[in-house]
Amino acid sequence: MRAASALNGPPIAAFDRVSKWYGPVIGINEVSFQLLPGITGLVGPNGAGKSTLMKLATGQLRPSQGTVSILGKQAWSAEAKWHLGYCPESDVFYEEMSGRQFVFCMARLVGFSRTEARQRTEHALELVGMVDQAHRCVRGYSKGMRQRIKLAQALVHDPELLVLDEPMNGIDPVVRRDLNKLFQQLADQGKSLLVSSHQLEELERLTDRVMVVARGRLLAQGTVTEIRDMFENQPLSVRIDSDRPRELAAALLRVPEVLGVELAGGGTVLTRARQPQRFFKAFSQLVLEEDFDIRHLETTDCSAQAILDYVLQESA
Repeated sequence: MRAASALNGPPIAAFDRVSKWYGPVIGINEVSFQLLPGITGLVGPNGAGKSTLMKLATGQLRPSQGTVSILGKQAWSAEAKWHLGYCPESDVFYEEMSGRQFVFCMARLVGFSRTEARQRTEHALELVGMVDQAHRCVRGYSKGMRQRIKLAQALVHDPELLVLDEPMNGIDPVVRRDLNKLFQQLADQGKSLLVSSHQLEELERLTDRVMVVARGRLLAQGTVTEIRDMFENQPLSVRIDSDRPRELAAALLRVPEVLGVELAGGGTVLTRARQPQRFFKAFSQLVLEEDFDIRHLETTDCSAQAILDYVLQESA
């Protein structure tokens, strides 16, 4: 996960007690949050309300209750569209156009002159690595190329807020790395990115913070570590490599927060502990007192997937 230091400054977008109903069905229920400069990941199971939330954020839907704003403007207003870039999961192209023509057309629809639209189109294509292929017809593009053209049209007017729905679908590893770097550069420039993805490990590496949505409610938000710390009673799995694994295992069993210890071979000790903050405080003291050489230590269940599982389990 990226350092959360990018998340500062005034909010770029805000949800204030937002609900959206589809007749008797609740899509989003009493959701409030702010999007600050930086990268925010949106995770949740299918049917959780992620799509509704993104459509509200981009002004495609109006809330049944509450307000959605972008830089103080209602998200569905014409003024807000200047500040918003949207990369949808589904493809909506003029298939007979070239990639360059499509991005240029989107720039013109925003309101730029032909000259400025051409300049912005080339810059956006360069950002997503599509300059060399932009002359080709969209119909002949691979899935990854289509994704990059969608991203280029979202960037062409240099918006402060980018809403990206599954932006890495169909992207090969090399381009994926380049786009991750681009997203981080955009965040460092003070832009806010809301990214939805089913690839939770990649989302964890990319984002500053995560929002977990299920059954139309925002269940948790913050860094993965902050959300994990909310569940003190949920046992924590820790892997420890030491020069004296058997002695370490015996010492760990004396720590009240430790629920179990296992020797995994190769100097590795696996342990389960409750109340992580208390455990790590006791562990640090134990290491100093017993003079253990700790070669490696990691928590094995502080991933985005584990956090999602914890939140859903606790809210069930």
